[in-house]
Amino acid sequence: MNKTITTVEIGKQSTLTARRRKVLLLVCGILTFAAALAVILVGYFLGWWGGVYGLHRYDKRLYDIRAIADEQLSVHFLQTYNGNGDCIYIKAGDDDILIDAGPSLVGAASIAQYVDRFCTDGVLEYVVVTHADADHIAGFVGTAAVKGIFARYDCRTIIQFSQTQSESQLYYDYCRARDDEIADGAKCYTALQCCLGQQGAQKAYELDNGITMEVLYQRYYQTVTSEENDCSVCILLRQGDNGYLFTGDLAEAGEASLIAENPDLGKVVLYKGGHHGSGGSGSDALLKEISPQYVCVCCIAGSVEYTQNAPSTFPAQEFLDRVARYTDNVFVTGCADVAFDGDYGRYSDVGYRALNGDVVFACTDGRISMYFSADDSKLKDTEWFKNNRNLPAQWS
Repeated sequence: MNKTITTVEIGKQSTLTARRRKVLLLVCGILTFAAALAVILVGYFLGWWGGVYGLHRYDKRLYDIRAIADEQLSVHFLQTYNGNGDCIYIKAGDDDILIDAGPSLVGAASIAQYVDRFCTDGVLEYVVVTHADADHIAGFVGTAAVKGIFARYDCRTIIQFSQTQSESQLYYDYCRARDDEIADGAKCYTALQCCLGQQGAQKAYELDNGITMEVLYQRYYQTVTSEENDCSVCILLRQGDNGYLFTGDLAEAGEASLIAENPDLGKVVLYKGGHHGSGGSGSDALLKEISPQYVCVCCIAGSVEYTQNAPSTFPAQEFLDRVARYTDNVFVTGCADVAFDGDYGRYSDVGYRALNGDVVFACTDGRISMYFSADDSKLKDTEWFKNNRNLPAQWS
């Protein structure tokens, strides 16, 4: 009897062990499936699988310089703290490019402090100077106490505007600083020389990681105009199927010329908002041609530096209304604090602060990432927008 009982008990134990094994396998399978699903979902939203929009948002405490430095291409829209102006730094593999240098002579120091995080050899392979307005060239000049960009860096190739009506002292100071850099070995070409392939200039330059930088022809490289903004050098970067368009302060006539002279311009993933997002830039014709997915605007939002008409301050309501037909991915570097000055009967800027701050648009293996030194919100979701602009129907 004892043997029989023992046999039955052993059989029960074996059956229980088998059941436990099945339950354990089932639990392990469920956990493995859940973990795999979680990885797939996280990877999808972070763009690990290629070509999927991955938005990496970092506030000023988590601005990840190392991650940005590892990107194949990064386009940095620098916040200017001394008023409206353009300064764009581009890292294409080992190549460093600077487009314009902001509105301040002493601002060269803050530009260099930023650029030196990524440019470790003191060499700017390409410098593009779009036009001669002060808010684009001041940082190239510097002061007796603060070295300008030309004095700080070994600038290998300078591509500048082909003509200007400027007779300002700052323009002549720019010319002297540029000529000193040429004397130190820099090559300097106008945009027209690049488009015509004259004196060693090239229309397209091959950058690292298979990226190309093309100087786009537009007629105001040659046609005399009193509109300084229309003299702006226009640059198109190509990275695979992605296009990145920079048009300086090009106004409506210049944009019409750009379209007419470049019928294969095509859609772009990124558009640097023309003329700081003014109502006279980003025309319907240009936006229809390029259909941008992302728009970054270098400006001090709401600044009354140029106008007392609030809807026309940068970025202008009419500019945003046009852009809204294509994308709500609009980001702006800075904004102004404005107060009414009773003594003069007008509004004045009383301070500048970050909106999105320094905005970095990056792309590696087709995966798009964005980094912000301040607020990571789209413009339409910021308090500044809610208090100062009307929501376009497409963004509601």
